[in-house]
Amino acid sequence: MLEATAFWVDEPGVGILRRERLPRLDDHDVLVRTLHTGVSRGTETSVFTGRVPESEHERMRAPFQEGDFGGSVKYGYLNVGVVEQGPQTLLGQTVFTLYPHQSAFVVPAEAVVPVPKGVPARRAVLAGAVETAVNVLWDAAPLVGDRVTVVGAGMIGCCIALLLHGIPGVEVALVDIEPSRRAVADRLGVTFTDPSNAPHDRDLVINTSGSDAGLQLALASVVTEGEVIEASWYADRPATLMLGGDFHSRRLTIRSSQVGAVAARRRGSRTTRDRLELALRFLRDPAFDVLLTAESSWRDLPEVMERIADRSNTDLCHTINWGDTE
Repeated sequence: MLEATAFWVDEPGVGILRRERLPRLDDHDVLVRTLHTGVSRGTETSVFTGRVPESEHERMRAPFQEGDFGGSVKYGYLNVGVVEQGPQTLLGQTVFTLYPHQSAFVVPAEAVVPVPKGVPARRAVLAGAVETAVNVLWDAAPLVGDRVTVVGAGMIGCCIALLLHGIPGVEVALVDIEPSRRAVADRLGVTFTDPSNAPHDRDLVINTSGSDAGLQLALASVVTEGEVIEASWYADRPATLMLGGDFHSRRLTIRSSQVGAVAARRRGSRTTRDRLELALRFLRDPAFDVLLTAESSWRDLPEVMERIADRSNTDLCHTINWGDTE
């Protein structure tokens, strides 16, 4: 039996590496050897620190999660590797899989998505973030020439801003409290501003900051009768808003967006696989490399997760290198 190394959250705030036996392959399975995984900072921090609300335990399950939130759990969904066994059409291909941090794994062949030519393996871990950005923009439906603000220059916010930048005539402002994000915005080709200088009268505002202050700024920035797309996930943290003032007189709307289901505007014509394949094609753009801000060995994963869970950490996408396992 083949074995692999996997990262588990043993209890809230404590990560460990475990050796596991892999199941035998059936006719329609593949064995994937992992090259890189990515840490989805917002969601994985909530899982690592045990802050997934009990009401969301089932909805929040990752496709190949083992264990349960609040206890011992193997979680993650940004995995890029090479198919070592399986159907001839997939052998040797670099693939993206919604699989946790693990050196090798066996899944049904239909669960892997080939990475297009021209997309480096490490960059491909961003597919999950770009897929989320695609869904947010399907929900938001920006128009040619719109003035759009994205509040929060984290991994998701930056992916949204870069995709918006590709729409003709769209003016994109990326807002964040972290000054170092200005250099990231410059490389993405969008305008950066701190909250105190955020532009107003925006046709569309998307909040990815994960903060009530960010959502309040979004409401202040959007045009009268405008819509704010709330793309953050707050886990078990409350959000406090001031909905007095001009919120009602300007007839503002807050609408949620998340990646669990294909946006309603495309649900009849696109599947989740279609959406993921589209995200991977977008990753041919080398501008996304600015989001790959740190890399560590798989051996350091327990310590890496502790550092990322520290709110002072400013990494965008921290990738894990599995190239020297076994």
